[in-house]
Parts: sequence; structure tokens; C-alpha cells
Amino acid sequence: MINFCAGVLQSIFPQSSLNIFHVTMTARKLPSLNALRAFEASARHRSFTLAAQEMSVTQGAVSHQVKALEDELGLKLFERLHNQLRLSDAGQRYLEVIRDAFERIESGTQSLQQRSGREGLVISASPNFASKWLVPRLGRFSAQYPAQDLRLELAQRHVNFAGEEITLAIRYGDGAWPGLRCIRLGEEFLLPVCAPSMAPVTASEVAHHTLLHVHDHRDWMAWFEANQQPPELAARGIVFNQESLAVDAAVAGQGIALARATLAIHDLTQNRLHIPVAHVLPVSRSYWLVYPERSHAAANVTAFREWLLQAFAADREFWRDLPGILPEYSDRK
Repeated sequence: MINFCAGVLQSIFPQSSLNIFHVTMTARKLPSLNALRAFEASARHRSFTLAAQEMSVTQGAVSHQVKALEDELGLKLFERLHNQLRLSDAGQRYLEVIRDAFERIESGTQSLQQRSGREGLVISASPNFASKWLVPRLGRFSAQYPAQDLRLELAQRHVNFAGEEITLAIRYGDGAWPGLRCIRLGEEFLLPVCAPSMAPVTASEVAHHTLLHVHDHRDWMAWFEANQQPPELAARGIVFNQESLAVDAAVAGQGIALARATLAIHDLTQNRLHIPVAHVLPVSRSYWLVYPERSHAAANVTAFREWLLQAFAADREFWRDLPGILPEYSDRK
């Protein structure tokens, strides 16, 4: 039967120099996908350590994968300097090929899902943003777009759109992410919040209460300094390593947190928190919607983008409707 099929093919394509049957039956010779992902991430970060953090593996595993890829190719992809990786000429050329391949795979997957009736939408967000802002509102999005196949991925690190199945991400920062479409969601600021059982206080009385810190004392120190008080007043209290934990502690009546407005607004609207003193602290960073430029016109990205921008517009109206509470923010254009 095999010889018969080969004969039929040869009669259709009679070129004697072309062994069609051999070409058809020969398996593709491709490097390991994990090795390619390790190379692409290492090249982008210029670091095996950062690539390992992105891929949730050890630094040794990434280094081993890249070395195995170099051995298979017979080429040196990196120049390994002291505490630094530098792409070789061959590595730079190969990186362009691999990035293009990853982008084509991602684009083709999205296109296939849409043609099969599934509009996959994979959102990456930090645990803080997800728990305090996004999750309480996701039901509204699903009700508005019931055809969307929605998945939420929690990650502290920045995602690799080329190597991971992520449609879009919500990041906190300055918006400087080259090669990506970055849309600022709103102005961010810090404000004191506590349980409603705590009575309003003056700025000079805040230090008499338990202060709830995030990572260190610096935000509260800056708040006291902005209110013409000694920053040393911030030297006590409870320190959390997650913003959401500080907000939850404030809800539980454990003290006053200096919280990001975006992470506190849901508990404020639900009357689980209130603002004891009307003094906010502006910050330079904010939340951004981030995705590859090629995805800008995709139907699922457009739907989520418009819904998200409308939700943040409603948040701005909430802050502006607080009479005399946040004059520093309300007066801004």
C-alpha cells in the first residue's frame, strides 16, 4: 500500500529530483519549546535569573535549557559576561525568528478560537488588584458579555505575551513598556482609610492610632511630611507585604491604612471603610491596561477595554462626588 501511494504521488509529481514521499513522511526537526521559551525570556531580560522568575523555574533550569539549545544548534547565542548576558550576532538573528514564531502561534490560536465560536480572554493581574478591584466587578463584565470565555491569571511578575497564553494584563507602573499598547486607567493616589466605627480625626491625631504599612514605613512618612508633621511619627504600626492585606486589616478595625485609591474604592462604596481625614498623597505611578499592539482591534480585547475604561470612569465620578473630602483630586482636570 505504501509503495502504491508513493507511486501515485510520483505520477502526479513526476519530477525525478523530488522525493515527495520521503519529504511527506519526515518528521520536523525542531528544538524543544521549553528551550526556545528559556532563550527568548533570557534574551529579553538579559538575565537567566529574571527569565527564571518569569517562567516560574530555577535559574539553573533556564541556564541548562539555553546551553542545550546552543549545543543542538552548534552556535553560541549569548556572551556570558560578569553579571550580564549579551546576545551574540547569531543570538540576535535567532531571537528575531523566535519572536516572530511565538507571535504567529499566539495570533493563530486567537484566530482559531474566534472562528470556532470561543472568544478566549485571558487576563493577567496582580493578586492585590484582582482581589480588591477586579474580582468584585467581574460578574458585571460576564453579564454584559456572556459569550466571552474568561480566565484570570494572578501574577506578581510581568507577563511574556509572546511565550504565554495571556490576552492582556493590568499593570501598576509608569507605562514604560516598549512594544506594547499601554492605556492609563486613571490617576492614583494614597489616602487614609479605616473602619467606619472610627470617628473622623485631624491630621495631627492620626499618629495616635495604629498605622498599617505596606512593605515599609516610607508612604506614611511622606504623608506626615506633606502634612507638616515629623515623619518619625510613622515609625510604628503593623507592616504587611501586600497592599490588599493592609486594606483588609483596616476593614477589620485594626488601624488606619494609607491605601491606593483603586484598592480601597470597593470597600468604601460598600461602607466597609471610610476616610477619617481628608488628606491624600499623590503618587507618580498608576494602573495600566497592557497588551500587544497587534491585539488592539480584536473583538474580545475591545470589549474588555471599553468595559474597563467605563468602570474606571465611574470610579472618578465617585471621587469627584465626595464634597470637600478630596479637594486635591477633585480640582484636577
